[in-house]
Amino acid sequence: MIPEAVGFALECEATYDLMKHLDSADYDRRTQFKGWTINDIMQHLYVGDVRARQTLIDPDGYAKIRAGRQAVVAATTADILSNQREAADNLAGRALLEAWRASAVKIGDAYAQADPKQRVQWVGPDMSARSSITARLMETWAHSQALYDLLGCERVDRDHIQAIAHLGIITFSWTFANRGIEQPGLPPLIRLTAPSGDVWEWNAERAPAGEIIVGSATDFCQVVAQTRNVADVSLSVRGNTATAWMAMAQCFAGPPNDPPLPGSRFIQIG
Repeated sequence: MIPEAVGFALECEATYDLMKHLDSADYDRRTQFKGWTINDIMQHLYVGDVRARQTLIDPDGYAKIRAGRQAVVAATTADILSNQREAADNLAGRALLEAWRASAVKIGDAYAQADPKQRVQWVGPDMSARSSITARLMETWAHSQALYDLLGCERVDRDHIQAIAHLGIITFSWTFANRGIEQPGLPPLIRLTAPSGDVWEWNAERAPAGEIIVGSATDFCQVVAQTRNVADVSLSVRGNTATAWMAMAQCFAGPPNDPPLPGSRFIQIG
């Protein structure tokens, strides 16, 4: 079993529990994520899950639409929203939520039983099945943050976010390369406190002296997934390389994306 598939299932169920009491009119409310509505975010997650399952169980079918999906990544925001709305069969509101949940269950089951090393296609380079479901976990966790914020709810994380933190760490070099910037140095020491209170550590053997990031795993994941600006979390960031990385960290695929401006993402009250 791929453990990240279990984390994905848990994250999806938490998001469903957050959303299941909403009225249809609520789905047209705009979030702090680029002004997307709840419908926009749920359509995005739904289409991504459907395609991720297809690339695992029907690679030939996915290959036929891959070029079109690559074009969508580079499209304008209006085109992206239009394309994903069409791909989601124009589902909206409660019907969209239920379709997304049913799809999430299917993708979780499919990836839980997959060979972790199986290669699957995606918009960018091919990846392992384990990497694919980790990306779906990260996407679900990141995009649902906008829903928690809009609805005035503080999320209670669990230790499956370790996979998101790890994804952020292994994309250190890619963050700079994706922007055409020379990597300023070796990755810093990362020491994070898990939701359970455990301490997770990376790069202890090779991190340069004075380069260190310490804090909660949730804060770190929020920065690398760009749901918060590093100025709005409580991470302790020391060293030039660590500081440069946290200012532009991006653990997801696609062209360079700037983090939200300081103070622009927060839990809304009322």
